[in-house]
Amino acid sequence: MCGITGIIGSEPIDGKQARIRRMTQRLAHRGPDAEGFFIENETALGHRRLSIIDLSDDSNQPMFDASGRYVLVFNGEIYNYREVKALLPDYPFRTHSDSEVILAAYSRWGADCLQHFNGMFAFAIWDRKQQELFVARDRLGVKPLYYFHDGGVFAFSSEIRSLLASGLIRARLDPAATCNYFMYQSVCAPLTIVEGVFRVLPGECGIFKNGEFNKRLYWQIEHSGETNVDDDPARVGKQIRRLLTESVERRMVSDVPLGAFLSGGIDSSTVVGLMAECSAQPVNTFSINFAEREFDESKYSSLIAKRFKTHHTPLLLRANDFLETLPEALAALDSPSADGFNSYLVAKITKKAGITVALSGIGGDELFAGYTTFLYWLRIHRQWWWYLPAGLRTLVGQTLHQYSRTARMMRLSDIASAKSPDIEHIYPSMRQVLAPHQAMKLMRNVEHIEDPLQSILQARREALHRLPLLSQYSAAELLGYTFNVLLKDTDQMSMASALEVREPFFDYKLVEYVLQIPDALKYPHYPKSLLVESMSPLLPNEIVHRPKKGFSMPWKYWLRNELSGWCKEKLDNLCQRSEFNADEIQQLSRHFFQTSNGKTWVQVFQMAVLEDWLERNDVVA
Repeated sequence: MCGITGIIGSEPIDGKQARIRRMTQRLAHRGPDAEGFFIENETALGHRRLSIIDLSDDSNQPMFDASGRYVLVFNGEIYNYREVKALLPDYPFRTHSDSEVILAAYSRWGADCLQHFNGMFAFAIWDRKQQELFVARDRLGVKPLYYFHDGGVFAFSSEIRSLLASGLIRARLDPAATCNYFMYQSVCAPLTIVEGVFRVLPGECGIFKNGEFNKRLYWQIEHSGETNVDDDPARVGKQIRRLLTESVERRMVSDVPLGAFLSGGIDSSTVVGLMAECSAQPVNTFSINFAEREFDESKYSSLIAKRFKTHHTPLLLRANDFLETLPEALAALDSPSADGFNSYLVAKITKKAGITVALSGIGGDELFAGYTTFLYWLRIHRQWWWYLPAGLRTLVGQTLHQYSRTARMMRLSDIASAKSPDIEHIYPSMRQVLAPHQAMKLMRNVEHIEDPLQSILQARREALHRLPLLSQYSAAELLGYTFNVLLKDTDQMSMASALEVREPFFDYKLVEYVLQIPDALKYPHYPKSLLVESMSPLLPNEIVHRPKKGFSMPWKYWLRNELSGWCKEKLDNLCQRSEFNADEIQQLSRHFFQTSNGKTWVQVFQMAVLEDWLERNDVVA
């Protein structure tokens, strides 16, 4: 796990050297173990290293291939690097690193090397002979890669703040992307909150040459996997167990201390249980416990820790403890988000305990229909209103809009008036914190916005519709919330402490298989029943049939008490910015602080976080 930077352009070397050093230094928290640069003619590459595999200096980057033609900067891990290395017996390897395997594979297969990799990665390779830059991102978008392209200049980095440090970009808020942030808690790729800065998509690669950046998708979730899956429950369960076990085993390869996050839920308990089966040594586990009983899960995390004989480290969290940590957690945000702060805290204590790599259970809900919205999605297809003429449904939706006073009613009105019950029309409404028209009201000069998430689903609708209904929602979750919020926040919050997080449920082979499973087998008769039965007897009944709480912070209490002063100050400051509608912001604020309804805390919190981020990064709204 590392941080990578690069600039391709015709600027004199002295200027480029200063820029790349500022960019790379901004990523020091991602890679505290080594720093390296490659600067030649129009090209400058930078790297900060967090040593995980082959800890020797020979594996520092930028790294050259054996011929000296290709130069690599790489962030992430290739889990199957040993298998790929075995396919390249003629290459004169000098290290035992996965980084050199990327170079060897690229020199042999070019862009087709991506078909051989199983991992989480974002990397760039400069071809000194062809004078072109190849960039790529892993299939599921676990590792970040941002870029800026203006004419003959191309710059990339693992973080937005690093790109801003280059001095090449005017730090200005993108109004349409800001509306998107209000809608989803995060900006949907390829956009970012900063005007002119974009994200490489999951499963995407591209070449920058002669001033042009040409991209393509080398993997798409809706086109992946087998066309038919055995409908025998026993054989499906056995295959799931095999794929997930292999995924966990791959992610336990490390030359540094390794552990796991343990909330006591089905997903993290499954990962810890499989780790214990795969390891001859006790697994190191870490969890956050809450003083508030409504949110505390220590009973369950302790049960799993005892069952699998782990070395367990719990942290009791009180509001005042978090209040002290909030400024540094906010400072860790590379882009504003109302999610992910739990990841910051657990990553911090895990790293402090001497762990450099941690496995996480995120992804189980998305793959195995763990959210209640999966069942809601199925019920939507059976609603009576789809039999009404489209014009009449639109009228019903408009009437509901007119009288709606809650986000839930707004969402229902959007769904009722949708063109069809298809995933591209329904999923965005089900994931929105604010409806588009509500988000636009918070801005002064935004009259129309395109929703990039809906555009992506619409462009892929034909292939998505070939998946089973539950898998359609899983695919939308992976393309939407998972990529834009969950994985992005996990990366930025864990890397603030230089901790590498690995997610076994996001192994692309497992994803490809599970998305093809028929609804009849995947239907959650109880929470994630297919996963639980595939793992049986790994998990005790106390974990399987416990009330689902979710690994979340008690924000609505903190924001009304210990954090109320901070929150109100940030909202007041946001109201002073001319691009924002102060009346609408103040109305949302009053509704949260003066009524008993705590469900609007996300809307209030994400506005406060946005203002804090703007202030910290000197971004002009």
